[in-house]
Amino acid sequence: MSPSLGESYKIRGNLLDVFTGDIYPAEVEFRGGTITCVKHLKAEFDHYILPGFIDAHLHIESSMVSPSRFAEAVVPHGTSAVIADPHEIANVMGLDGIKYMMDDSNSVPLKVYFSAPSCVPATPFETSGAVIGLVEIDELLAREDVVALGEMMNFPGVIADDPTVKRKIQTALKYKKPVDGHAPLLTGSDLCKYISAGISTDHECTTLEEALEKKQLGMKIMIREGSSAPNLEDLWKVGGDFLVSDDRHAEDLLQGHLDLVLRKAVSLGMDPLEAVRMVTLNPAQHYQLDGGSISPGRAADLVLVDDLEEFNIKEVFINGKLVAQQGKALFKAEPLQLKSSFQLKPKVPGEFDIISDADSALVRVIQVVEGQLLTLETEAWLKSQDGVVQPHIEDDILKVAVVERYGHDRVVNGFVNGFNLEKGAIASSVAHDSHNIIVVGAESTSMAEAVNKIREMGGGLVATSENSHKFLNLPLAGLMSNQSTEKVARDLEELKLFVRSMGCSLDSPFMTMSFLALLVIPQLKISDQGLFDLDKFDFVDVIKEKHKR
Repeated sequence: MSPSLGESYKIRGNLLDVFTGDIYPAEVEFRGGTITCVKHLKAEFDHYILPGFIDAHLHIESSMVSPSRFAEAVVPHGTSAVIADPHEIANVMGLDGIKYMMDDSNSVPLKVYFSAPSCVPATPFETSGAVIGLVEIDELLAREDVVALGEMMNFPGVIADDPTVKRKIQTALKYKKPVDGHAPLLTGSDLCKYISAGISTDHECTTLEEALEKKQLGMKIMIREGSSAPNLEDLWKVGGDFLVSDDRHAEDLLQGHLDLVLRKAVSLGMDPLEAVRMVTLNPAQHYQLDGGSISPGRAADLVLVDDLEEFNIKEVFINGKLVAQQGKALFKAEPLQLKSSFQLKPKVPGEFDIISDADSALVRVIQVVEGQLLTLETEAWLKSQDGVVQPHIEDDILKVAVVERYGHDRVVNGFVNGFNLEKGAIASSVAHDSHNIIVVGAESTSMAEAVNKIREMGGGLVATSENSHKFLNLPLAGLMSNQSTEKVARDLEELKLFVRSMGCSLDSPFMTMSFLALLVIPQLKISDQGLFDLDKFDFVDVIKEKHKR
């Protein structure tokens, strides 16, 4: 039973003191949502009291459920607060989208703080549905629930002293709020300049060496363990500052959230105290949140677990109210609705063809890397038929395209390796970060069918093959569902099984596909404006060389 407003309430257990590292039997008293006293006891308990878990960096949209549905899923796993960067929906709908996230999250106990999206659009080389400029950044950072400037993906702009980028960072510093980083593979003098601009964190490290260099230069390291980029095993020895999820799909949320990350961290050899600090005290202090420790005057955000190895969650309190027990949320989400944001005409197969006047062509190919956001560049000789460059299914050289969905009706085509589709096509309106429609296929007819199904639904994921299809409807900005996490996970699992029957060998084909359009992660990517080489930081031609008889 939860205490009523003004009533004193007490819980007892073995308390983990995140300040001293001590563990001792204690009684925690709280009233009106605030801890009033912590008393040592002489007793024995079979459970532990921890501060509520804080995810210091994530994108709720990547769960494909609304903020209130997301809360239903993660609170039973001990998460009491998150810092959400809403740049996904901001790229689609601007401030209106961000305000939707805020309004929907206000209906549930989970404390959802936000960072102001710093890069909307992420680059000038793609078309988004909105722009977040200096005026909007100032408006957002003035809010108490906006605790940071979101990840600064435009690291070339920082290094080149871009005046708009500098002013965004200065606005955050004016409000005494930290600036989150995003600097994959950045090193040496460029990294030094990036940090000296006032950027304090990074979550894009993929190797221990990269994380160590950034840590030595004073950056706080966010060790990411997400659905597409599980980096914990490679990075845990660096001694990071935060454990974060970044992007986590619905089916993975059903298995757990930060409790899973803690369990894995400890199993790898991380000290349980350090692991717990990385999801409690450290983020609370860095982002000036009212939580993160069990001490008088702090919010009564508390988690009861059975031990410090498995972290099985028994009870969760947020602001002194019991909100989850034995894996079940004690509240029910009622997601707000949102109007459609799609503006595109029906597609025809010819729009997905690459035309060539040669018998064969040497083409650039995006090569995906399982479990990573990074992609590589490879190449292949492909034959032409009736003036159209053909994919090579046997060698896993498939077609990929981005379809602009904000009223310009552009289609850009390329080739990709790593999906192993033997037939049909898969498509998604989740395509980071501008969220145009992305589609991978064995031939153009299926690609057009998949894109047209997304248009008809107003957003979602689609797989089509031999006149049959499976889909997941995402009516909220083409990014999220208003259905329960369990329903979304079931639909997504059916989709993945269907895609597997099409020959695809990737564990998370739709999430992997969604990052093919993310132009701020090396190396070769694709946008609605062209094929993009991040090393050159410019567009490149799909066809490198032609051969005529």
